Order: sequence, then structure tokens, then C-alpha cells
Amino acid sequence: MFKGFYNLTSGVLTHQRNLNVVANNMTNISTPGYKQDRYTATTFDEVIFSRVGNKDSQGTEIGTQSYIRATSDIDTDFTQGVLEPTGLPLDFAINGEGFFAVQDANGEVAYTRSGNFSLDDEGYLCLPGYGRVLNPQGGTIQLGTDKIHADKQGIIYYDEGGTLGQVGIYTFADNAALDRNLQGLFTGAGAQAAVAGEMLNGYVERSNTDIIKQMTDMITYQRSLQSAAQAMKMYDSLMTKATNDVGRL
Repeated sequence: MFKGFYNLTSGVLTHQRNLNVVANNMTNISTPGYKQDRYTATTFDEVIFSRVGNKDSQGTEIGTQSYIRATSDIDTDFTQGVLEPTGLPLDFAINGEGFFAVQDANGEVAYTRSGNFSLDDEGYLCLPGYGRVLNPQGGTIQLGTDKIHADKQGIIYYDEGGTLGQVGIYTFADNAALDRNLQGLFTGAGAQAAVAGEMLNGYVERSNTDIIKQMTDMITYQRSLQSAAQAMKMYDSLMTKATNDVGRL
């Protein structure tokens, strides 16, 4: 009977973590460039059960079982979201693989698919709330005006003519090795400026969160959590009854 508490507690914790991930995905449904996460769990090492023998027997193995599940990882889905036209000159979207590189005030570089950029106080192209956008050489891009347009290589031009710079596209050998920071951007080593890539000016990439699937998963995990919690109450009642009744014998 007591083993059931391990399994039920595992279910409660696992489904609660699933709900946390789903809630975060749904919260960011309107965040440009957001990539949805998925929670995965694994089991602890299996425990060998043996039938206890008497003084003349060494016991007999009767099977294995894992008591509880543990966090394995939170995987990110890097598939491309819908590229939506905005008509704004400082909006950019990458069509295909790659990330924008953004440098914060401390010189730390992070990567994102969110291309709803603006100009900071000094006229540099920036991602609001984080830092300045980098070119393919790792330098910042000073525009000084939003009277610009860009081609599919990310090269930025004045509306009246003349080149201002180029927005860089950076790729990784394995996107799965990237970590998400507290601001929702990705960090990791091994970024390389893409030799070829297509960029759209006046577009932003929307979140790739599948809202229908997330809502379905939320209902499934919530009901499973409620079922596990209800079963735990039943176990508690059985143990209380067993303790009170058997204790009198």
C-alpha cells in the first residue's frame, strides 16, 4: 500500500510540471519569435524486489519496479512560426534557420528569433529591454533614423540611398544545446555567422505555440493531476482505517 504513495506523488509532481510548461507556452502565444517548450520525464533506476526466504532459502527475485519519475529535460521546439507582415521598417524576420544576435550592456550575447527591433537613445538598432543587434562581424548597427529599408540579405539602406549596415544571422550546429535565459533569449557557444540566409524586412515571426494542442494538453494534465490527488486521499483514508482498526487487534 505504501508504494502507491510514491507513484501517486510522482504523478502529481509530473503533471504539475507539465502544467507549468504549458502555462508558459500559452502566456507567450503573442510573443514574437517565441519557441514552445515540452517537458519530458524519466524514471529513477528500477528497484529489485525479492521474496524474503526463510533460514534455508536465499529468497527469490520476483521483478523490478521504479517508484517515481524525475525531471529529465525541457525540450524546445525550434520550428519556424508564421511570418507576419507589419510594414514597420525596423521589424525583421528570418525565413529558415538562424537567430538574431543581441548584446546587452555587459557585453553578453544572446540569440533570438524576435525581430521587433527599435532604436535606442544613441540611434543603434536594438531589441527593447535587452540590448543592441549585431551585424555578421559581431559589431553593433548604428542607424540614427528609421527611414530605412533592407534586402533579403539583411543589408540596410537609407530610403534616400546609401548603405547603413547589415543585420546578422547566426546559426548553431545543434540548437538543442542552447539554454533559455531569464529574458527568454537563448545562450550557447559555437555561434557562426550564416553565409547564406533569407531575411524579410517589415515582418515579424510569431510564436510557434500550437494553442489548440496546448489547451488539450492542459485539460489532460489537469484531470490527471486531480485523479492522482483524489487517489492519494483514498490511500490516506485506507491507511487511517488500517491503523485504527488493526491497531486494536
